[in-house]
Amino acid sequence: MIQKEKIFFLSDFHLGAPNAAKSLEREKTIVRFLDEIKIEATEIFILGDLFDFWYEYRRVVPRGFVRILGKLAELTDKGIRIHFFVGNHDMWMKDYFQKELNITVYFEPHPFEYEGKRFLIGHGDGLGPGDKGYKFIKKLFRNPTCQWLFGILPPAIGIGMADYFSRKSRAQTGMTDETFLGEDKEWLVIYSKEILKQQHFDYFVFGHRHLPLDIKLSENSRYVNLGDWIKYNSYAVFENGELSLRYNPS
Repeated sequence: MIQKEKIFFLSDFHLGAPNAAKSLEREKTIVRFLDEIKIEATEIFILGDLFDFWYEYRRVVPRGFVRILGKLAELTDKGIRIHFFVGNHDMWMKDYFQKELNITVYFEPHPFEYEGKRFLIGHGDGLGPGDKGYKFIKKLFRNPTCQWLFGILPPAIGIGMADYFSRKSRAQTGMTDETFLGEDKEWLVIYSKEILKQQHFDYFVFGHRHLPLDIKLSENSRYVNLGDWIKYNSYAVFENGELSLRYNPS
């Protein structure tokens, strides 16, 4: 008997925000959920913004998050493949996840195929029309020279500065993240429809938007946004050839 895939998709944990106490509570909830699904999961996708801020110095990583990091290591040690897509809040990843946790890391959307269904998967930041200001900042932050310049700052200063701007950015976009703008104004919907003109995907799966969405793009193509684990505790599961958006009650 051929084992069917049971693949889980999660996004936008933003651990570290809005404060240590709330972050720890959310981290424990996510760890419990990962512990529950480890029996049946064949693969797990985490689509970015696991942290509210993350920067890897050569010998230093941000303090905290031992529960989630330990759980991810446990899952990969058990043979569960984990994919991580870098988000706009944790874009300064290097090789810590790959070397320490055996997790594959992606910096751009990537295609996959399971049970004959084609997926395009990514975090979702900077895709589609508009948002030129962020696209410029993203290109700047991804620049190796800019990353090196930031890296020569002492960790206490660099992480403190980045944490401040990360919280400020989230505060500015908080209300927008909770409002559905309509298919004609949702950038990731527009992006997905443009891709469909060039090649077929059964599912476009993204995070970033913080709003659980499941939108039919064509007769046999859907756009799914995973929401977040700040407000919704939402995720998606692919099994028996179908992708469904779900919610964790705990």
